[in-house]
This record gives sequence, structure tokens and C-alpha cells, in this order.
Amino acid sequence: MLDKYQYTRNLTLQIVEPLETEDFGVQAMIDVSPPKWHLAHTTWFFEDFILMDYKPGYYYYLEDARKLFNSYYETLNKPFPRSKRGIISRPTIKEVLEYRSVVDEEIMGLLSQSDELDEKLYSLILLGIHHEKQHQELLITDLKYNFSINPLKPAYKEGIDNPSDYTSVIPLKWDYFEGGATTIGTNNQDFCFDNEQPAHKHYLYPFSIANRPVTNGEYLEFIEDNGYETAVNWLSDGWETVAKQKWKAPLYWEYIDGTWFQFTLSGLKPIEKKQPVTHISFYEADAYARWTGTRLPTEQEWELASRNAPVEGKFLENLLFNESYESDKTIFGTVWEWTSSPYTPYPQSARPEGALGEYNAKFMSNQMVLRGGSCATPRNHIRATYRNFFHPDKRWQFSGIRLAKEER
Repeated sequence: MLDKYQYTRNLTLQIVEPLETEDFGVQAMIDVSPPKWHLAHTTWFFEDFILMDYKPGYYYYLEDARKLFNSYYETLNKPFPRSKRGIISRPTIKEVLEYRSVVDEEIMGLLSQSDELDEKLYSLILLGIHHEKQHQELLITDLKYNFSINPLKPAYKEGIDNPSDYTSVIPLKWDYFEGGATTIGTNNQDFCFDNEQPAHKHYLYPFSIANRPVTNGEYLEFIEDNGYETAVNWLSDGWETVAKQKWKAPLYWEYIDGTWFQFTLSGLKPIEKKQPVTHISFYEADAYARWTGTRLPTEQEWELASRNAPVEGKFLENLLFNESYESDKTIFGTVWEWTSSPYTPYPQSARPEGALGEYNAKFMSNQMVLRGGSCATPRNHIRATYRNFFHPDKRWQFSGIRLAKEER
């Protein structure tokens, strides 16, 4: 556990290592948070949920930490408005890094006291580790959005999006599944989030699912066929959103002098047609599927299709350390894949007691499920039962499309 803790905390610092001081306070829209806030919030999580209960005499290292860095736990304190996190100039980034160091020392002290931890303490530290892994991904996606707004189109890190990773695209094929009664979810006692539990039976009709995600080149055909201007492709809410937001292409795409460019973590680059399309909303994914005469998979279909697949693909570690990977060979990584399933509780699911009951359950309204992880997801954080969720109009995550179809 000590090794897991240290590795995770150090990986977060490696993510922000390329940043300048001025980058740490930027918040370009309400959905993103400044890097400084992510660093402080993940530290506060360990402090408030662990040190305040398990370290006798401990009190918050930073005054008003619960008010400033509480994300949405209303049972603890009234959180500072999400839309105004960018105006928190104090504490400084230097003080936040010191805060992380102090809390790390305290947590590592707890972990070093005994070979065996109290079961509740063990589960809380493990939850804190995986909570930080979620914020590592958010750090990447939020940084990308913040930099994209800057007219200079600065790079977070050069060489991240390597065109040689996409030298070919395997032909689109369909993997057939007979369906029937299958077990969905998990009762994993090692670690899973509460929204993945309990394991339960679900009936599936026969279906097929694509062997790879949709590419930029394939999505470009949808754009060139006036996909964004053809109402029959869209759900009514999606059509209204397209008109209101004036969408003509995925987020970060720009049409310059007859060529499509895409803002990447390495700056503005021409789109690579072989690369999986990303930064699209559920509405766009659903419209594209309807345009092709197919559909999006349900989350249960996706889980069944991925059950025996190795967790291999492009993950956060590939981005940070320029690790190679095999593209188009796996159902995991590179892009989160929208499903047609609303984010709702599983049958007979139980909501955790106390503030941690707000972790997932309170968001089970008006959101859609995504599966599979992305190039910003830590490799050891994803699994076949993992349920991500966002509102259907959100695009700043690395979200893409895998098609499915009925088999009668």
C-alpha cells in the first residue's frame, strides 16, 4: 500500500512538472479546475477522510481547507463555488506543494506503523489513491482545454501525439455475441467503486460490436455529408445543442485554409485520419451511429465484449513517458467510448454511509455512461466493470465512438 501511495502521488507531480507558475491558476470554463486546485483537493481528501479520524490531535494544515478544496461534499461543509476555483490565488502553488508534502509524511507514517492496517483505514487509503488517479486524468483534460483557449495554442508537452502511432487502421469488423443472461458488475473485494456493485444478472439480445473505434477519417465523411446540418441524424436535445453551440466538428478541430487541424497536447496539428476520433459529445456519437445505420452499444454489451480482453492500449503512462503501444488492438485505452446507457444505480445497490455516499450516487441523473478508459487514464485504474459518466453535451474528455448493431 505504501508503494501504491507513493507511486500515485509522485505521478501527479510528474503530470504538472512541465507547467509554469502562471499555468497553475487557470480555469477556462466551469467544467475544468485549475491544476493548483487538483493538487490541493486530492491532498485534502486524504487529510479530511483519513488524518482527521486516524491521527490523534491532527488539524488541517491549511486554514479553511475543507471550504476551499471540498469539491461537492455538502454533508461536510458548503463547498467553494466550482465556477470560481480559478480566483483562489492564495494559498500559492508553493504553499499547496508544501501542503502535499506534509500530508504525505503523515499518511506514510500511518502506513508504516503496522504490517496490517485496520480494514476501514485500508479501504479509505485505497479509495484515496484511486480518487487521485481520477484527478490525474482530469489534470490532463483540463490542462488541454485551458491551453486551447490561449490564442498562442501553447503545447503542454512536445511529442505526445506521435503520428507514427497511427500508421495503419485495421479493417472494421464485427464481433458477434449471442447474448442471453449474463453477469454485469462486480463484487470485487480488492477495489472497485460503489457504482460498479453489486454483480447482477442482465439479459442481452444477440448483438455485434465493432472491433475498433471510429477514426477521424471516418468521422470526417460524416462532416462532409452535412451530418451536422441534417436534423434526422440527431436526438432532439442534440439538435438543439448543435444549433445553440454552433457545432460543426469535434471540439479542438479548426478548418484553416482548406485543411482540418486539431489542437493537441503538443499544440495545433493537422488531423491524423487514422487516429480514433475524440472529444465528441454523446449527441455527436449517437448522430454518427445513426448516420451509419448502426447504434451505440449499451454499457452491458460493452462490458460483455471486453470481459476477456487484456487491459492494454494507450494510457496516461504512454503520454507522460512516450511509451509505445499497439493501436487498434484493444478495447481499452485511447478514447472513452460512449454507450447508449443512462447512468443509473444497479439493482440492489447500496449507497455508502456518510459523506462518501456522495461520491457517485448523487450524480445518477441526466448523465450517460462511458466505458474503456482513454489515453489520459492511468493504466492500473481501468477495468471491464469501470463506469465513467458525463452529461451528454460534454466534449472536453477524451471521448469517442465504438459502434454496435442488432443481430436478429
